[in-house]
Amino acid sequence: MLRVAVVGSGPSGVYTAQALVQQRDVPGVTVDVLDRLPCPYGLVRYGVAPDHEKIKSLQGNLRSALEHPDIAFLGNVPVGDTPGGVTPRRLLELYHAVVYCVGAATDRRLGIPGEDLPGSHSATEFVSWYSAHPDAAPGGFALGARSAVVIGVGNVAVDVARVLARGADELRATDVPHSALSALAGSRVAEVQMVGRRGPSQAKFTTKELRELGALPDAEALVRADEAALDPAWDDPSGLPAAVRRNVEVLRGWNTEPRLGRARHIRLRFFLRPVALLGDEAVRAVRFERTAPDGRGGVVGTGRFEDVEAQLVLRSVGYRGVPIPGLPFDTDRGTVPHDRGRVLRDGSPSPGEYVAGWIKRGPTGVIGTNRSCAKETVGSLLADADVLKARPAAQDPRSVLRASVRQLVEWPGWLGIEAAETALGRRLGRGPVKIPDWDGLLTAARGRAGG
Repeated sequence: MLRVAVVGSGPSGVYTAQALVQQRDVPGVTVDVLDRLPCPYGLVRYGVAPDHEKIKSLQGNLRSALEHPDIAFLGNVPVGDTPGGVTPRRLLELYHAVVYCVGAATDRRLGIPGEDLPGSHSATEFVSWYSAHPDAAPGGFALGARSAVVIGVGNVAVDVARVLARGADELRATDVPHSALSALAGSRVAEVQMVGRRGPSQAKFTTKELRELGALPDAEALVRADEAALDPAWDDPSGLPAAVRRNVEVLRGWNTEPRLGRARHIRLRFFLRPVALLGDEAVRAVRFERTAPDGRGGVVGTGRFEDVEAQLVLRSVGYRGVPIPGLPFDTDRGTVPHDRGRVLRDGSPSPGEYVAGWIKRGPTGVIGTNRSCAKETVGSLLADADVLKARPAAQDPRSVLRASVRQLVEWPGWLGIEAAETALGRRLGRGPVKIPDWDGLLTAARGRAGG
């Protein structure tokens, strides 16, 4: 029997586990999927916007994989050199192989003055709050602000802009936690400006996400045509890739000034690079430098500046991997060095250690990209199977973890959390509502035998 631990229960971890148990070349593979949270599904649960029901429905596919008889979910297992944690060395003593699928858990910083002023947050903090991540701060977002600026023009930026511009009644049917829904109901944000340093043809959002901004019932999406026209492809997008051309065509169909009499406005701004957040006790504006195309796909500064009013700033300029103590880490790339998924220590493969997902390749691609990424890593692991089976491993690593982890949450415990969230929603007159705190999640998990 080949015992494998997969660290991380998001798409990359689940796809890795699924590929291991579905293959036929190496019989007798069992997989334990470990997660530091008591809940599975990773960013599908804690990163997908609550009003994106189609993407959130992927939880059903991930659930089916985790219910495979040769896969076990083990939650509330911190991995690393932390109190109560399981170190990479210890995992290699328990399992023949360990695959790390831990994603990219932190945001890239702007590196500009004022970035840490009150009222300035990473987009991930905001997403974690409305997604009920148990590590999220309970609130503190300046929703009493009149103007908000979202720095970045990717899908996460679109998500947070859309949530800011939606009415709370539109989110009531989702699983947004009750405290966040109440705060959004009292929001006074009327102007949301989403700002990119380059032009429309280089923005990272998808057309589907972009169109959703233009379909909000109580908000009007606007584009500054004078800024967008700086993009060489604005007037004639025919030479662009199809997906980019669709984005430009959607933007060209939007108004430049409000005409629909709606309560909120979302303004897309281009060719503006943030250079400082202004304010004394809290952020009051963002200072941008106007940029211009450099003819090579990049931009150059023009020396002209504009201050944009904002009492709330959400920074969405990319993610970055976080090192796990005990594993090698490439600080420049924010990834674990590897060769086709095999972890490299001092340039050589480390027996039994593998990576998949964003911690392997960086924060690129969509959810489906993780399938091919996992397949490559699983191929390397299976090619090493004879060597791995010769390594010592515990006969029953789950029993060892039950004895060493303070409250191991297994599948019945997760079902207890699901049941508690359904009951909470029923009491609130809603569908299932997420439990937003550690104590609540672990209490719900204890309510089921085996949790």
